[in-house]
Amino acid sequence: MAGDPYAALGLTKSASDAEIKKAYRKIAKSDHPDLNPDPAATARFKAASAAYDLLKDPEQRRRFDAGEIDAQGQERPQRRAWRDHAEAAGNPYARSYGFDGDPDLSDVFSDLFGRRGGFGGFGRSPEDPRDFHVRGQDYRFSLQVDFLTAARGGKTRITLPEGGDLEVTIPKGVRDGQTIRLKGKGGRGLGQGGPGDAYLTVSIAPHPDFRREGDDILLTLPITLDEAVLGGKVAVPTIDGPVSLTIPKGATTGQKLRLRGRGINGGDQQVELKIVMPPRVDEDLVRFFEEWRKDHRYDPRAGMKAGG
Repeated sequence: MAGDPYAALGLTKSASDAEIKKAYRKIAKSDHPDLNPDPAATARFKAASAAYDLLKDPEQRRRFDAGEIDAQGQERPQRRAWRDHAEAAGNPYARSYGFDGDPDLSDVFSDLFGRRGGFGGFGRSPEDPRDFHVRGQDYRFSLQVDFLTAARGGKTRITLPEGGDLEVTIPKGVRDGQTIRLKGKGGRGLGQGGPGDAYLTVSIAPHPDFRREGDDILLTLPITLDEAVLGGKVAVPTIDGPVSLTIPKGATTGQKLRLRGRGINGGDQQVELKIVMPPRVDEDLVRFFEEWRKDHRYDPRAGMKAGG
């Protein structure tokens, strides 16, 4: 800790003993290194711990406020090393990051780590049977999958924060924004704490032809001018491969046909027809329609009313 111990706790010099304890409890809950691996959080926790070590004892606080010792607990006139004094055997102020032996603060850490008493890893040997057990950290990923993998199910791989990768099974019919839980695939726990989980929030990449509506698949199918007039059978793509579809005579743009059971999880595929003109209108086609129009003229816009 450097500078003002009150500032390290987010307080001012007028803070009460209860406010000092409350501020330290709050920082310990959010920034302890076993709960928050962020180096900045660890630095905040260490600074708060050192500040609480200094201020929790009324006599030390009085001496600091009076200018007799500095923020490190060093005697100002003699500049005596506070660390040597604080860590000396038998010193009641031996450093313990502010909670060892404090019954009030032990409650905080029992809440965090599921037991009462002191906090493992500080002032205890590794063999102490009371050492804490912490469940591993949960991992959260944003995972983009392609449209067909989401519709049909499949497998993909993700890279873990600790290194290595993990094969993930994508369930059939997963939806955009859905979260997949991989139990036990998070970070390793401490002591007898089990591993955390991995949570994958899925985003589905768009497909150039297919769209999804519930469990139905929507497809716009281009057809030729002669297929629209004469009808016929054409191959239609589906999520499971092409199938044959009968185009009725006189089909028109916007007309919808249904392929039952060709959607997702028992849904259907809706096929919307779209008449597409040939890439070039040649003279034969022009002459044919000129003759045809003489005796077959019709008005598809009949009944439409002008605005106003």
